[in-house]
Amino acid sequence: MKSIHSDILEFRGSHYDFGFRQGELLKDSITLDNRTKQWKAKRPRFEINVQDTQNAYRKFAPGIWDELTGLQESLELPMEDVLRDFGGYRIDAMPSGCSIVTGTDFMVRNYDFHPQTYEGRFSLFQPNDQGYATIGPTSRITGRMDGMNEKGLAMGYNFTNRKNPGDGFVCYLIGRIILETCATIEEAVALLEEIPHRGSFSYIVTDPSGETRIIEASPRSVDVRVSNVCTNHFEIQQHENRNYLKDSYDREEAIRNQQSQTEDAMQAFRLFNDTDKGVFSQLYKSWAGTIHTSLYLPKEKSVWFALGGNQQPTVFNFDRWLRGEDLNIQKIHGAVDTDIGFAHVDKQFLPKQKKGAGI
Repeated sequence: MKSIHSDILEFRGSHYDFGFRQGELLKDSITLDNRTKQWKAKRPRFEINVQDTQNAYRKFAPGIWDELTGLQESLELPMEDVLRDFGGYRIDAMPSGCSIVTGTDFMVRNYDFHPQTYEGRFSLFQPNDQGYATIGPTSRITGRMDGMNEKGLAMGYNFTNRKNPGDGFVCYLIGRIILETCATIEEAVALLEEIPHRGSFSYIVTDPSGETRIIEASPRSVDVRVSNVCTNHFEIQQHENRNYLKDSYDREEAIRNQQSQTEDAMQAFRLFNDTDKGVFSQLYKSWAGTIHTSLYLPKEKSVWFALGGNQQPTVFNFDRWLRGEDLNIQKIHGAVDTDIGFAHVDKQFLPKQKKGAGI
């Protein structure tokens, strides 16, 4: 059992200043050291054109481009390096697991991935220049694994496939853009139909209306369906699915067979976070072990968050924070049943991905 933590980052101000502050926190950090080592161990299989990336950001998320500029100036690195490590456009996202269920007033999500990719950051950001305030765990510093915004729109994404990638944004940056620019599920659907996609992912969105949409997005097509359960396969674009889907179907079946446990938020949280109910995954070496469980309550703008399984959640009153009340904690603590190191606490190289890894 490995004790881990996530650092909580609260920031109110401009995107540029937010990026600059994050650069200050990253300097001399284990996270940045591990990111640098990653590219010494393997050469990127993608090319980044700074002007093309800037044009894409200026169209869909100009504020986040300003954040990247602040990050670059703070770290004093070439913009090419910043975009490679934190940009989220035309880069490759690794395979992962993940499960989501929604109710009329909540969304609960298990984030399943490899520990050495996890950077242990939980962000609350209230911009004063453009975009909605957001709360949620970060991915590659600028991205969001899941989250909720000031309008009560909650978002999570689930991996489907990496084959035949397109020129576009990766999942965690798309998730961030959804939260910063969309107020409703309808606006999120419209964005996902327009924005270019790098890989194939399902994006699950819900808002205070109590409705949910699952958007199956690949570089070739975007389709929308109504359901409250999603794991790691498409229902409409089945031709985009991977060949091996047993674990994805097993977790979906575990959720559907325990529908009575998804009628209220606490029961749904326990269904996902308890390690004996068939949804929580311990496949850490296969890039698909559950690292965190998050639950979003759009109507009351509250967030529950836990690291590892069989945990009691840390509860955030996002509504009070939006009104100017700062948090009284700086870290979230938990434990994960693995001996694999984490990107923000253990110096390491990222492991070589096995062919077919991921769920």
